[in-house]
Amino acid sequence: MPTYDYECDACGHTMELFQGINDPVEKKCPECKKKKLKRLFGAGAAIVFKGSGFYQTDYRSEGYKKAAKADKSSTSSSSKGDSKASKSESKPSKAAKPKSDS
Repeated sequence: MPTYDYECDACGHTMELFQGINDPVEKKCPECKKKKLKRLFGAGAAIVFKGSGFYQTDYRSEGYKKAAKADKSSTSSSSKGDSKASKSESKPSKAAKPKSDS
């Protein structure tokens, strides 16, 4: 369940409220008891990766991505010349097995 931020227009009281997505929006301020409470826009239900299974190294930096892309493009350009040679080679055909006389 997400945490929502609320602010009262009457008294300026701010609070966080842990409520379900389908729960109704609160209207009454717990401090001044006026119906001037409004829900603020925020991050809402953002995904937060916590725990021992997530590491900073799982998400590559922009520098790594650029170097990998440059390496990939240089590798693919050198392999284009090799692909012509492999296309001209013919595959050996499968010879039919002789039937045994049994």
